[in-house]
Amino acid sequence: MYERFDRRYFVGTVAAAVTLSWMIVGCAAGDSRFSVDTPAGFWAGLWHGIISMVALVVGLFHSGVEVYERSNSGGWYDFGFLVGVSMIWGGGSHTAARRGRSRREQEQWEQIGRSVEAKVQRRIRQWADAEPDEAWEVVGAKAEAKLKRKIRQWAEKPEGQGDEPDAPRGGPVGPKDAPDDLGSAGPPSSNSSTS
Repeated sequence: MYERFDRRYFVGTVAAAVTLSWMIVGCAAGDSRFSVDTPAGFWAGLWHGIISMVALVVGLFHSGVEVYERSNSGGWYDFGFLVGVSMIWGGGSHTAARRGRSRREQEQWEQIGRSVEAKVQRRIRQWADAEPDEAWEVVGAKAEAKLKRKIRQWAEKPEGQGDEPDAPRGGPVGPKDAPDDLGSAGPPSSNSSTS
């Protein structure tokens, strides 16, 4: 049932994740390449926003890594940083995920609707005594004619004859329908002798 734990795969995945993290953090905020003379601009802010969570985690263990570059150009860096953060942590991604989920749900309901429609059409064809390959308009006309006949027959019956509701179909068995003799499933009776 469970797959065997592959240690080499796990070690390789962890090594790749660590390597990728260090490559990303190599471009993180707090780098010496940004200064008052050469501040970080929009593109650096965008990148720092995208890697902000990784930089935060690495920054907890390495003092040279920061989430936000202090030597920045001001508004353009801030704008890029916010766009980067919203690309990863929110913005339109949650809406798109909901839209995708609702699209899948809509497709499921459409599939259910098609199944129900096919079943109803099949039952109406049977009830109207129509052929399976007849056009739906012909089947509808036959069903309408049969329904009119049935209603007319019901309406023309004298009062009190046939007005009772039909007997329920397949309901639970009541006490009056229970067998009198329990047979081998019931308790032994007092007058039976056992040897």
